[in-house]
Amino acid sequence: MPSVHLLHTCLVNEFAPEVGFAVARVLERLGYEVQVPLNQTCCGQPAFNAGFHEEARAAARHTIGVLEATNGPIVIPSGSCGDMVIHQFGALLDADPEWGPRAHAVASRCQEFSAFVAAHLAEGATLGTLRTTVAYHPSCHLLRGLGVDQEPHAVLAAIDGVQDVAVQAQDECCGFGGLFSIKHADISGRMLERKMSHLSASGAERVVSCDLGCLLHIGGGLHRRGSAVRAQHLAEVIDEAQS
Repeated sequence: MPSVHLLHTCLVNEFAPEVGFAVARVLERLGYEVQVPLNQTCCGQPAFNAGFHEEARAAARHTIGVLEATNGPIVIPSGSCGDMVIHQFGALLDADPEWGPRAHAVASRCQEFSAFVAAHLAEGATLGTLRTTVAYHPSCHLLRGLGVDQEPHAVLAAIDGVQDVAVQAQDECCGFGGLFSIKHADISGRMLERKMSHLSASGAERVVSCDLGCLLHIGGGLHRRGSAVRAQHLAEVIDEAQS
């Protein structure tokens, strides 16, 4: 049985470990043995976004050291962390003759979760059955950083009974943006209100994304509104359909 290695991300590990377990179960059902490298820490994206590039380089070197001790594909259930490892590690370390090549070697083995599932799903295969309506939220780093666009929709289409509904201004940011939501809370809040209004108008029972940061932001807003719309990671929806 081939192996894949899970970079679980901080938000999954600390706030929603159930997402990590769902990712593992989905990958196992695709025929992979899931390994979780020890000693994972933050990939350094918050430091990078805040302009603390030396601290981000230290985090990047640690993560590279953890991941390069493995062999085979590395799956990341987050567009933002995926963009950090796949693109920004190299940008941070390209001037370093030792760590630059190591960063690119690790990056070449990494793939975001939805893209990995879509690429390894046999033609005509299904991913279970679930009768529900879903509004997909394309997170900014996944869509614009990694260029992952149709893969999540293809995965949802492989679940019998799922209706993937259109949403007005679907590709607009939800307002989270990591530190943006802290530094510019008022703007972030207004962006969230706009996003939630569009989601409510879509009639979807669930909002699904591939980034937990967006889901925590949107899910928290929906909860405060008293909305019955559920916020779920794509892996949770697949896992539920296969259970």
